Amino acid sequence: MKKLFSIFILSLVSLTLLGQARKPTIMVVPSDQYCISRGYKLEFESMGAKQTLPDYKAAMQNDADLRLVITKMGQIMADRGFPLKDLEMELRNLEREAAEAAMLMSSTSGSELAESPVDMLKRTAKADIIMDLSFDVKRQGPHRYISFNLRGLDAYTSKQISGAAGAGAPSSAASPELLLEEAVLSHMDGFNAGLQRHFDEMFNIGREVRVNIRRFASWFDNLETYYTYQGEELELLEHIENWFFDNTVSGRFSLSDASDNQMRFEQVRIPMMETDSRGRERAVDTRRWLSGLSRHLRDNFQIDSKIYMRGLGEAWLIVGEK
Repeated sequence: MKKLFSIFILSLVSLTLLGQARKPTIMVVPSDQYCISRGYKLEFESMGAKQTLPDYKAAMQNDADLRLVITKMGQIMADRGFPLKDLEMELRNLEREAAEAAMLMSSTSGSELAESPVDMLKRTAKADIIMDLSFDVKRQGPHRYISFNLRGLDAYTSKQISGAAGAGAPSSAASPELLLEEAVLSHMDGFNAGLQRHFDEMFNIGREVRVNIRRFASWFDNLETYYTYQGEELELLEHIENWFFDNTVSGRFSLSDASDNQMRFEQVRIPMMETDSRGRERAVDTRRWLSGLSRHLRDNFQIDSKIYMRGLGEAWLIVGEK
């Protein structure tokens, strides 16, 4: 009886912590292949090379089948306990935000909001998990059927964490969203099981991210300069590596490259939750976690640093200046 009671309490605590943590956001996005092959694309030149990117806004505005299929996919996932972030609404919100930011100004000086080209570049729809979807409505005599390819991608690492592909039975009357439902239903339990395994892994061994340590050229020291901390004189890069060991989940990380100018950390496992200075449990993201290293360098080595986010799961800490 005591054992059963203990198991019940442990389960209750685990569920409570899971509820407090920020739930991963999931979004269905048409694949690059789907958009570009249908002409929903943006083309530009970068350093003399032609670049082609998918134009999600054009796809959502002009492809009625795509809108119906994404709506149906959202319903299927919500029925299985995975509510989705809506791509079309997110794109609208970003446009509104841009318009409002363009009109805002100071009431005293008339100054506009400060926004760098980097800020503009990073104003895009984001989610933790991307459901990368492509599909084709095909004909077989008078009947139609749908073939699909669905990949679950971790937006932090770009790794595929789940997948499903297949085709539905031909039908003479079904609409594209019903054809999709018929095609994917037999695959969704396996697909969602892959998502759940990934979520469970994140809570057990931490979220995987990447971190780059760089230095400003104006800084008079470098990462191989010796500093003393708690009576131990080591190169700065060794102090940083020690901090990673102390602050990752079970010391899980890989230092793939190191020099006097940079360090590259991969497979860095950061906790999903932390207790702040007021004793509150808070969700952790890449920037919040890396700010701990920034404070460590400032408080113990008098080294200023700047955090630059490259998407959800990669951050640079640039040392030497703010």
